[in-house]
Amino acid sequence: MLDTPRLSPLKRVPPGVWTGAAWCAAALYPLVLSPSVAPGAAASRGGLTPLWGQLFLALSAALALAGCALLVRRPWPGFALLLAGTGAFTAAWRQWEIPPLQFFSVDVALAFVAATHPRRSSLPFAGAALAVLGLCLTGRLLYGEEGGTPSEPYMALTVVVAWFVGNSVHQSRDYAEKLRAQLAAQVAARAVTAERLRIARELHDIVAHSIGIIALQAGAAARVVDSQPQSAREAMLAVESAGRESLSGLRRMLGTLREADLADGEGDAAGAPLAPVAGLADVERLAERTTAAGVRVEVRWLGERRPLPPEIDLSAFRIIQESVTNVVRHARGTDACLVTVDYGAGGVAIEVADRGRGDGSTSGMGYGLVGMRERVALLHGEFSAAPRPGGGFLVTARLPVPSSTTSGAR
Repeated sequence: MLDTPRLSPLKRVPPGVWTGAAWCAAALYPLVLSPSVAPGAAASRGGLTPLWGQLFLALSAALALAGCALLVRRPWPGFALLLAGTGAFTAAWRQWEIPPLQFFSVDVALAFVAATHPRRSSLPFAGAALAVLGLCLTGRLLYGEEGGTPSEPYMALTVVVAWFVGNSVHQSRDYAEKLRAQLAAQVAARAVTAERLRIARELHDIVAHSIGIIALQAGAAARVVDSQPQSAREAMLAVESAGRESLSGLRRMLGTLREADLADGEGDAAGAPLAPVAGLADVERLAERTTAAGVRVEVRWLGERRPLPPEIDLSAFRIIQESVTNVVRHARGTDACLVTVDYGAGGVAIEVADRGRGDGSTSGMGYGLVGMRERVALLHGEFSAAPRPGGGFLVTARLPVPSSTTSGAR
């Protein structure tokens, strides 16, 4: 699961607050700079008239602050009220030119709108700001009030810059969202692939051994069905037992998958072993069943036997099961194999050896060795499978056990 970065305290402040703060600072600026033009000053100085000027000033503040409050929820009414408040503030001071500092709040609002809306939706806001500046400049030119270099072109430039800044922020956010979505899709795809591989390994390990035993016993029964009916009957009972055990393992696996599906993707169910009842405790029963099929399996235990984590216990058993299955299927001319399980201080070591006359290669063993190697790699262990110098085949694996688990078992 991807974590959403936490916002800094400044980014948590609503944009309407920043816009209102900029507007109020610009409104107080002329009063702080020149107290002589405060409300009630002479109209000849271009200041506010005693009554109407103060009313216009109060109206402009009410319009602008209302626009700032609506800017997030209803951008168009909020932006229109902010422009109206800025125009009323200019009229309160009996001016034809909007003060550039006062118009800065409009730029702040425009940048926010462009940052939170698509380009097609934010462009009309920039057009409205430019239209207000154009009306002010046109009015001064028509009434002959222009007496110097107009400031509207420069303020129009700030409008364009504000829109470009906001649009760049919007594009950056869109790109970041697309990257997060792609990353989430890749993580989900990798999880699905890993789960498919895990299911494939479990299916292979559950079915392959039983099918090998069934094929061996069925062949033996077919050969002695006429001469030794009792032996054929025992072989068919072994086939029935192997088939039922394989079917039980498949049912357990499908039940676990259904539980994980009902859990709606919760991590605990997704990561649970598909057949949690299998483990090193079943090695003796595996040896007995394989011995009954005609290949004697000797199990040797070294070290102090202790509980292992479920994933390690299951993987150790599956490695032994697959190795024994390969002995039954591929090792010609052998009737025995030796399984060694060594409980060491830092993990458990497994060794399966036989003296059969195989072809000395691993190319014909299908996905068995690949699955064993994947299991060991997932547990950060060591694995090797190769012909023995004196004949036969040797599979070794070492699965490390976390130190906390080891100390807890003591």
